[in-house]
Amino acid sequence: MATNSVARRVSQKEVRLFFSSQVAWLFLACFAVVTGFLFFWVESFFARNIADIRPLFEWMPVLLIFLCAALSMNMWSEERRTGTLEYILTQPVDLWQFVIGKFRACFTLLLLALISTLPLPITVALIANLDWGPVIGGYLAAALVGATYLSIGLFVSARTDNPIVSLIGTVALCTVLYLLGSTTLTGFFDDRTGEILRLIGSGARFESVSRGIIDLRDLFYYCSLVTAFLALNIYVLEKERWAKTRHSDRHRHWRSGTLLLLANMVLANIWLNQTSPLRLDITESKLYTISQPTLDFINALQEPLLIRGYFSEKTHPLLAPLVPQLRDLLKEYELAGQGKIQVEFVDPANDPESEQEANERYGISATPFQIADRHESSLVNAYFNVLVRYGSEHESLGFSELIEVRSVANTPPEALLRNPEYDVTHAIKKVLFDYRAGGNLFDGIDEPIEFIGYVSADSLLPQQLQHYKQAIEPQLALAARHSKGKFSVRFIEPESYDGVIAGNLADQWGFKPMVTSPGDHQKFYFYMTLASTQQVVQIPTGAFNPADFRLSLDAGLKRFARGFTKVVALSVPKVDSTMAQYKLGGPTFDNLKKAIGRDYSIDLEDLSDGNVNAKADILAVVAPEKLDKKSVFAIDQFLMRGGTVILVTSPYTAEISDGELRLQNWDSGLQPWLAHMGIQIEKALVLDKQNAKFAAPTSRRAGDYEFRDVQLIDYPYFLDLRPPQLAPDHPVTENLPQVTMAWASPILTTPNDKRQISVLLRSSTASWLSDSTNITSRINGQGRDNFPPSPEKDKADNAANLGLIVKGQFDSFFTIRSHPLNVLPRDAGTESSRGPAVNALLTRSSESAQLVLYASNDFLDDQILQNLVATTGTQYLGPVELFMNTLDWALQDDQLLTIRSRAHFNRTLPPMERQAQVLIEYFNYGLSAVWLLLVASGTWLTAVLRRRRFVRDLSL
Repeated sequence: MATNSVARRVSQKEVRLFFSSQVAWLFLACFAVVTGFLFFWVESFFARNIADIRPLFEWMPVLLIFLCAALSMNMWSEERRTGTLEYILTQPVDLWQFVIGKFRACFTLLLLALISTLPLPITVALIANLDWGPVIGGYLAAALVGATYLSIGLFVSARTDNPIVSLIGTVALCTVLYLLGSTTLTGFFDDRTGEILRLIGSGARFESVSRGIIDLRDLFYYCSLVTAFLALNIYVLEKERWAKTRHSDRHRHWRSGTLLLLANMVLANIWLNQTSPLRLDITESKLYTISQPTLDFINALQEPLLIRGYFSEKTHPLLAPLVPQLRDLLKEYELAGQGKIQVEFVDPANDPESEQEANERYGISATPFQIADRHESSLVNAYFNVLVRYGSEHESLGFSELIEVRSVANTPPEALLRNPEYDVTHAIKKVLFDYRAGGNLFDGIDEPIEFIGYVSADSLLPQQLQHYKQAIEPQLALAARHSKGKFSVRFIEPESYDGVIAGNLADQWGFKPMVTSPGDHQKFYFYMTLASTQQVVQIPTGAFNPADFRLSLDAGLKRFARGFTKVVALSVPKVDSTMAQYKLGGPTFDNLKKAIGRDYSIDLEDLSDGNVNAKADILAVVAPEKLDKKSVFAIDQFLMRGGTVILVTSPYTAEISDGELRLQNWDSGLQPWLAHMGIQIEKALVLDKQNAKFAAPTSRRAGDYEFRDVQLIDYPYFLDLRPPQLAPDHPVTENLPQVTMAWASPILTTPNDKRQISVLLRSSTASWLSDSTNITSRINGQGRDNFPPSPEKDKADNAANLGLIVKGQFDSFFTIRSHPLNVLPRDAGTESSRGPAVNALLTRSSESAQLVLYASNDFLDDQILQNLVATTGTQYLGPVELFMNTLDWALQDDQLLTIRSRAHFNRTLPPMERQAQVLIEYFNYGLSAVWLLLVASGTWLTAVLRRRRFVRDLSL
C-alpha cells in the first residue's frame, strides 16, 4: 500500500506540474487541431466516402512520436538539471516507484490527448453506419504504442539533463522503431526479411490491432517493450547510486538481472510468433473470424483438402503487408479443419518444380508489377495466388480476385484484401460441389422426394404420349433404385374420383386438360412434378422427347439438393460490338456476368424460342427490349413452374457518348404481362434530394455560346439508397449499406390475396417524379439547374417503390390468349412420328413462385458502374452486391449470402452538401475545445481546493 501511495503521489505531482505550464496546454491543443486537420484535409475524409476513421489511425503512430517525446522530455532531465535527482536517489524508497509514478503521469496525459479526438468517431457514427470494433482497436493500439513511446522517452530523459536533447533523442529512437516495420524500409528487402522487420517495428503491429484484431502476440510485444525500457530506466537511475570506482556483487546482479529480463522478452516474442495465434475479433461482423457457414463447408469435407499459397518474396510494396494477413487467415482454416485441411506456402522462385506445376497444371502464373522509387523503375514478376484442391478438382484465386485497390484524390492508392474469407470459402464450395457432381445426385438430398405424374389413362393419351410414358418409366425406376430410399414414383389419373383430383389440380396448380389441337374434344392430362415437404417443382415436358427426360429430372432434383452449383439463366440485350465500342446500342452487363460466373454456372438464355433451359434454377432478365410473344411465354411458363424470375427493367435507358447524355425510350415488351401480374412501372423517373455524385456531361452557357463539360455533380437521378430505404428486415438488403439506383422508375402494385409483396428498395421522402427526357444538368450564371421538385413536393411521403418481391400464386398471362408454341410429341424423333400439336400450357403457378423486379435498366450497366468506381474511389459496387444477394436468397444459398455480407469495405457516407461538411469539421473542433476547457477547469478547481485545504491545515 505504501509503495502504491508513493507512485500515486509522484504521478499526481507530475500531472499538476504539467498543467501549470502553458506549453503543456499548447501541446494538447496542437494535437487536437493537427489530428482534425489530417483527418478532414490531408486524408480527404469526405472524398474517401468511407464511414471509418482509418485516416486518423494511419497518422496516429507518427503523431504520438512527437506528443510522447514532448510529454516525457522533462520527466528526468529536469530533475537532473535542477539537482533534485540526488534527493530522489538518496530516498529510502525503491526507484521503480518513482519510475512507475512518472510513467503513470505521462500515460494519463496521453489518454487525455486521445480523448480529445473522440469527437471524430462520434461524428462519423452520427452520420453513417460506423463499425466500432476497429475504432476500439485503434484507440487500444494508440494507447499501447503511446505507452511504448513514453517508456522510451523516460529512458532517454534519464540519460541527459537537457530537455531538448531528450526530445530529439526520443523522436529519433521512436522513429527508427516505427520505420523498421514500414513499407519505406521493408520495400528494400525480400518478403521474408520484410516480414521480420514488420514483426520488430511498431507500425505493422499497430495496423493489426487498429483493424479490430486483438492478438495476444501484439499485446505482448508492446507490453514487453514498455517493460524493457522501464527496466532500463530503473537500471540507469540505479547506476547513479553506485560508486564510480567500486564494483560489487549487487552491481553484477543488477546487470545480469536486467540482461536476463531483456533476453526473456526477446525469446518470449519469438516463441509467441511461432505458435498458433490467440486473438479476439472485435469487429461488428467478425470480419477476421471463420464464420459458421465456412465451418459448415469444412465439416462437409470427406477427403483431405489442400490450400496452398503462392507468395513471392519480392513483390509489390502494397501487397507485402497483405501476405501475413492472408497467411493468418489460411492457418485459421487449417485449425478449423482439425486435420481435414492442409495449408502450405510456396515461393515459386525457390522451387522450380512447384512453379512448373502451378503453371502447367493449375494455370497459375506470375503477375507483372511495376515498382518505382526515387532512383529507378523496374518490373517485378510476383506470385500472389491461392490454390484450393479437393480430390481431382481445383480452383485458383489470383490477384484480381483477392485484392481491392482504392484510389482517392490527394491520397496514394491503397491495397486491401477484398473479402478473403468469402473468396477462399467460395473456392472450397466450388471444388466440393464439383467433386460431388461426379457422384450420386441423391447424396446431396436430405429429405424424401416423390415424383408424381398427373397422367391420364392410356386410352385417353395420344399414341406418342403413350410411348413417351413407357419410355420414362424405366428411367424413373432406375433413379429410384439408386436413391437409397430417397426417391419414389407415383402416377395419378386426374379423371378418377369423379374428377375431384382434376378440380384440385386446376385450383391449386392451374393444371388444365390438354388437347392435341384447338376444337378437339379428346382431352387428357400429362403433368409431372417433384414434391417434398417443403416445395413442389414441375418438370418441364418440352417436346415430350424421352431422350431429354433424364436431364429435366436431374435438373428438378438439384432444386432439392445441396452441394451442387446452381444454374442461372441470364437474358441480356445483344449489343453489336462496334456499337458498344462507342457506348451506343444500349446498356452492357459484362461486370454482372463476371460476378454471376464467380458463384454460379451461367447460361446466356435466348428466350425467342419460347423455352428456358431445363437446367436453369433461376431466370434473370436484364434490360429486356421488345420481347416477342414467345419470349414473354418463356418467362411466363418458368414462373408458372414455381420458379423465381428476376426482372431488371424500366421504360427508359440513358446513353452517354461524345460528351452528351441522352435519355431514350426503352420498350421491354413486358408491360401487358406485368399488368396481368398486378404490377405497373410508371413512365417517369424518380429524382431524390438524397442522391449520389455523378461525373455527368453538363452544358454551360457563356453569353451566346454553349459549352459541354464533364463535372462531378450531385445528380438527383442517381438515388442514394440507405436503410431504411433498403429494407432492413429482408435478407437481401439487411446487410447492404448503400445502393445507387440510376434513372429508376416508380413501381405500382395491385394487392392480391394470393400473393405477398415485399418492398426491397424505396426512394426517400424527399423524392419526386419527372416525365421529362432532358436529364442533362445545366450551368448558367446563377448556378446549376438542380431539377426543381414537382408540385407534389408538399406531400407527407413522396417515397416511390423501386424494387420489390412478389411471392405466391400467379395466373398465366396466356390463359385467355392463344398459345404461342406448337409442341409436337414424338417417340423416336422422326418426322413420320409427329402427331397433332399438344397445348401444354401451365395456367397457374405454385405458391413457391417468386417475381423480383428492379425498375432500372441502367443501375447494373457497365458504364454506370465504372462511373461509380471513379467517383467513390472504391471497387465496392452496391448494385452488383444487391443482385448477387438476390440470387443467393432466391436460390436459398444462405451460406454465401452470410459470408458475402461480411465485406468490411462496404460502409459509405451519406451524400451531403459542402456546407454540411464544413459544419461537421467545426463541430469536431468545437467538441475538442470543450473537452480541453473541461480539463482546464478541472485542473484549476483542483488547485483551488488544494490551496484552501493547505491554508486551513496551516491555520489549525
